[in-house]
Parts: sequence; structure tokens; C-alpha cells
Amino acid sequence: MSILDWSIVLIPLALVIGLGWYSRRYIRGVVDFLSAGRLCGRYVLTVGDIANAISIVGIVSYCEMTYKAGFAVNIWRGLLIPLSVTISLTGYCIYRFRETKAQSLGQFLEMRYGSKALRVFASTLRSIAEILAHSIMPAIAGRFFLYFLGFPNTVEIFGCQVSLFFLIMFGCLVLAITLICFGGTLTIIITDTIQGIICLPLMVILCFYLLGKFDWATQIAPVLMDRSPGVSFLNPYDIADIRDFNLFSLSLIVCTLVLHRASWLGVGAGGAAKTPHEQKMASLLGTWRSFLGALLYILISMGILTMLNHMDFSKDAHTIRQELAQRCAQDVKMASPVRAKLMKNLREVPEQVHRIGVDKPLSDEKNLETAYIEAARTSFAGQPDAGNMVQEFRTLYHQTMMSVAMRHILSPGLMGLFCLLMVLAMVSTDDSYIFSSTQTLVQDLILPFFKKAPSPRLHIWLLRLTAIGVGVIFLICSMSFAQLDYIGLFRTVVLSAYLGGCGPMMIFGLYSRFGTRQGAWISLLSGFGLSLCFFLIQRNWGNFVYPWLCGNNWDDEVGIALEVLSRPFNPWIVWEMNPEKCPINSYESYFFIMMTTLILYIAVSKLTLKEPFNLERMLHRGIYNTDGVQQAPVKWGWRRIIIVLSGITDDYSRGDKIIAWSLLIYSYVYKFLICFVLIVVWNAISPWPITWWSNFAFLTMILIPAIAVAITAIWFGIGGVIGIKQLFHDLENRTADPLDNGMVTGGVSASDAAEFAKIEKKTQKM
Repeated sequence: MSILDWSIVLIPLALVIGLGWYSRRYIRGVVDFLSAGRLCGRYVLTVGDIANAISIVGIVSYCEMTYKAGFAVNIWRGLLIPLSVTISLTGYCIYRFRETKAQSLGQFLEMRYGSKALRVFASTLRSIAEILAHSIMPAIAGRFFLYFLGFPNTVEIFGCQVSLFFLIMFGCLVLAITLICFGGTLTIIITDTIQGIICLPLMVILCFYLLGKFDWATQIAPVLMDRSPGVSFLNPYDIADIRDFNLFSLSLIVCTLVLHRASWLGVGAGGAAKTPHEQKMASLLGTWRSFLGALLYILISMGILTMLNHMDFSKDAHTIRQELAQRCAQDVKMASPVRAKLMKNLREVPEQVHRIGVDKPLSDEKNLETAYIEAARTSFAGQPDAGNMVQEFRTLYHQTMMSVAMRHILSPGLMGLFCLLMVLAMVSTDDSYIFSSTQTLVQDLILPFFKKAPSPRLHIWLLRLTAIGVGVIFLICSMSFAQLDYIGLFRTVVLSAYLGGCGPMMIFGLYSRFGTRQGAWISLLSGFGLSLCFFLIQRNWGNFVYPWLCGNNWDDEVGIALEVLSRPFNPWIVWEMNPEKCPINSYESYFFIMMTTLILYIAVSKLTLKEPFNLERMLHRGIYNTDGVQQAPVKWGWRRIIIVLSGITDDYSRGDKIIAWSLLIYSYVYKFLICFVLIVVWNAISPWPITWWSNFAFLTMILIPAIAVAITAIWFGIGGVIGIKQLFHDLENRTADPLDNGMVTGGVSASDAAEFAKIEKKTQKM
């Protein structure tokens, strides 16, 4: 990059670090370090989450997915609109969790189920799964910058060759941990908000640059339409042969939306709002915010697809593929002779020139990347671990494709803007995930064993030292762990150890009186056990499981059994024996685990229920409402049902109602009724040609979102500036409660125990 590009990156980054240092002066108690004093407004939370929403791992994963499956399956996501919008409008789970005033997930579990052992076990499970799943992020970010900036793999320091990949990861983690140590959640929210304000214009500039770089009619659309039958990138009625990212994944999304809305609550910004209503409005505004990240992801993916597959860019594509393949060959672990053979075979791959409309359409099995994968397969032939080596090369090749391609797509100046965007996204996601694990470890694995509450100073230093420890674990895992699946699938199978069983425990914990401690235990344990079994099978499929099946002559029998079991669900679930990859993907196993744990939780809770749980006390409602604001009685009717679906309550101002109704109309009328229901009915009567689907994609995925992005960027930019100013004012004039530290006394928060005891004593006398 040029001096201009580096200046664009370093100056805003210095501003973010300076604000992080400045935020230290406002840390007056544990609640500031854990929940930003619970003083954040909706725009601070919404704008602060923009950088998280455009994480490096998110863009890499999305590009990886769309390069394989395209955009056709996105049309069927219209089925999810009523559910997802209603969840956002009603503040499902988010509102109630904020009402509990829990400082962590474990504190909530102890208050709800009355078990310190459950709190510790669930938090341990969450921490392990979270750290393993998120520890690959520094590696993905480090490799992204290494490839994007064109740096060599090693650099000489004092005469020794040091891995530049390691140094980049180390620098990223040091920066994230430094911000955490400054002020925990408060610093993260303040710096994330500033990053979000900076990111808003960057995203708009990059979106419109990519729109101008590639022509839709002559370049993007022809590439998207050039696919074999059954694997269309545009026609949602022609995707029967797409695996991994198909319609079955929508079923998983439905379950995840309902069962896991509360699974990651309890850390950071999840409980930092001034009131439950502000937390709910921040979630609502997050739906509008999603336009920004979605359009950027789509345009980057389309740009890479066009650059690598259109004949106009075949020379640039050949340069990109050769550089990408050679660099991947250096990173995959193998013996030197094998590496030399691989690099020779890769150099001999000719320029891939594909004439759209003349040559055979491309598919997932046969495309312009096939020659490079086959070169790797030929080079590894005869090696004892050939299957895993091919899979690792393929995975690394597709995960780093975006970084190398974007360096050739962007012009000087734009390189700096995109690099800055990625740096801010990296910092925002790394510090958030590290502190999430830190908060869980300290609040739920260390604090419960204190007989007497630690001093605020000791408590905060425990959080800082634990954050450093988690950062070291992230670094070790990133250096040593080679994942052999798509990023999204890998994270799914790792996180399912926790997510597989925690959903029922959280949802019924917030909304039911019948959920019991025994139900929570069986849900967690069964989810963990099933997830661990599948993880071991998938992780060791190529080098142990499949060879073991072959050695016992069971490969044919198991393959036939898998085909028979999956046949009723074809073409969305297809289990075929594969020597390199487990036939059952992570999404399919995750769905099975969630359904199993849900049934077990309900059954065991019903069998072991002795007395209904007191939800009002946990949610600070009725006589337990210590805030002095009583909810009005609910009068049900059709008007009330519509209002409930819109999420509007007595707390809503006129502006809040405008935001809620505009989202309701946009989502239900435009996105669902017009862009989904009408289109489905139309195609049932008269199927569209592929060119119509191309025009539809341009209108709904590019043009209208681009207009929404321009409006939203101005709206949120102004709101973010006003919100951060108000946050500093409120921090200056607050008084910290030393008891608000996450400890539980008598089944309630320590800060509520004395007040609740008075209320209950008074009630008993009456």
C-alpha cells in the first residue's frame, strides 16, 4: 500500500486507541467494567455493533458460501421474515433478560434454577465452546492481512526468521486486550461506537465503488446466470443439487431464531442499555443497520465472482489464482519434496478462459478452480494423509480467495479504506469475543466461589488478568489448530457443544414457570455428549474414521445405510460416502441435537416439577418492581394482538412508533408480501426465465438496499454522535452500586436481596 493508504489506516486507529485510554477515567465500579454502567442509549449500542456486523470472519465466510452456492437460496429466506421481524419488534428474550438485571448468563441461571453447580458447568461449557470457535478468528484475520497486503510469510528480526503471520496475530490480540484492560465493556462500547461512526462512510464509499467497477448487465449478471441445472445462483427453483448451504439450512435458522435468541446474552452490550426498552429499541434498530453489512457482503462476493469467472478479467484471474495457490501451498503442512511437486504442478495450470454461452456452464463440481484442486490432489497422491491435505488446501484456498482478489480489485486510496474497515472490524470482534469469554470465566467460574464479595479493584483486576489469559489461549489455538471445513460449518459443530442444549434452558427459563433444574441439566449434558461425538467423527473422518471403515470392510454397508436414511429428505439432505469429508454435515447434526435436547428438557421438567417458579421476582415485575414504574393491565383484543405483534408498548414515544411501524410495513408488506409471496405465486402460475431472476436480484439485492444504505448511514451517524455525547454526560454524573457485581444471594442478585426481603416481609404481613 502507498503512504496515503497507510495514513488512512493509522490515523483513525490512533484515535480509537486514544479514546480507549480516555475511557479509563469513568471506571468507578464493577458495573462500569461489565455493563458500561447500564447507561447506553439505543444509537450507541446500534452504531457500536456496526463494526461487529462486518467482521473479517463474516465476510470471508459469506464469500466462501456464495462462491459455492450463489444467492438463489436467499429468496427462500423470505419464509423467515414474519418470524424474524416479530422477534425483533417484540424484543423477544432481550427485553426479559434486561429485566433480570443479570450481569452474566451464569448469574441468570443461578437465579432461575437455584443451582451454583449448573451455573459453573454451563459457563464452563460455554467458555470452552466459545474460545474454540472464536480462537480461529485471529488466524483468519492474520492470514487475511498477510495475503491482502502481499507480505512475505517470514521477516528477519535480529538475524532470525520470524513468522509474519504470528506477528500480525500477536499485534491484533495485543490491541484488543489493551482496549479491554482500559475499561472492559465501557471501553469496548465507546471505541466500537467511534469505529461504527468511521465505518459508516467507508462502507458507503466501498459499496458505490464496487457498483461502478463491474457492470451488472454485461459482467455480473452473465456470471451469475452461467450455472449448470440444479445449482443456479439466481433461480430459487433450480437449486436441488446444492449441498451444505441449501434449503435445509433455513430449517436450522428457524430453530436458531427461536431457541437461541438468549443463548449469548449476559455479556457486554447485551445488558448495557439504560432500560429494557432502550435495549429493545437497539435490537430493533439493528434490523435497519443490517442493510449496511448485507449490501457490502453481497457486492464484495459478486465482485470476486465476476473477477474470477468473467472472460474480461481472465488475465487478472490467472494472476490471482496463481498467487493464491502458491501461497496456500506454502501454508499447508507437508514434506518439502511434496511441496515442491505441488508448487510445480500449480505453476503448470494454464490460464482459465471461460466463454459464457459457448462453454459448458459451471457447477460446484466443475468450475475454474477445479484445475487447482486437481493439481493438489495429484501432488498428494500416495501420501498417508492425502485426504486431509487436499481438504486443508481446498479450505485455505477458498478462505483466502477474498483477500487476494480484493487487492487486485481496489485502486490506491480504496486499498487504505478497505484495510481500515477490516482493521476496525477485527478490533471490534476480537475484543468483544475475548471479553465475552473473560466475563463468563470470572463472573461464573471464579466469583461464585468467593464467600465474601471481592473489592471492586480486585474484581476488575481479575477481569483484566483473565482477559490476558484468554488472549494467550486464542493465540495458541490460532497457531496450532487447522480446521478442515467451511468456517460457518466449523463454528456450528464446535459451538453446538454449548448451543445444542442451552437453548431450551434459556428460553423456558425466561418464559416458563415449569422449567426445572433437572430439565436444564439433561438438556446441557445430552447436547454436549452428542456434539462431542459428532465433532470427533468429523474432525477425524479423513485420517481415521473412513480408513477404519474400509479396514473392516464396512464402508459399503455404512454408505448404503446413510443413503437409505437420507433418501426421504432428498435433495436437501443427501448422505453419500466420501473418503475426504464426513457425509453428515455440521448443520444436519446440529439440527438433530437441538430437537433431541428440546424434547428431553420439556419431558424431564414436567416430570420433576414440584412448584411453579416465581417469574415476577426474577423479572422485577409487580410488587418486585424497584424502579417505581408499574406496567398497565393488559386488555386483550384484536387491536391488542396487532399492537403486540408490532412490539409497541406504553413506553414507546411517537418516534419509537414510527420506527416500529416503518419496519413492520417494510418487512411484511414489501419484503414478505411483494418480494416473496407475490413472486412465489407468480412463478407457480408462470415460471420466470433466468433473465427475470437476474433483474429481480439487481432490484432487491442492490438498488433498493443501496438507497436504504445511503439514508441509514446519515441517520445512524447523527444518532451515534448524539448518543456518545450523552453517554459521557451520564457517566460523569452517576453513582456506582458496589453490590451490583454479579453475585447471587437467596436466589436473587446481591444488589436486590435486601430490597426484595423488605417487600416480601411487607407482603406477608398484609
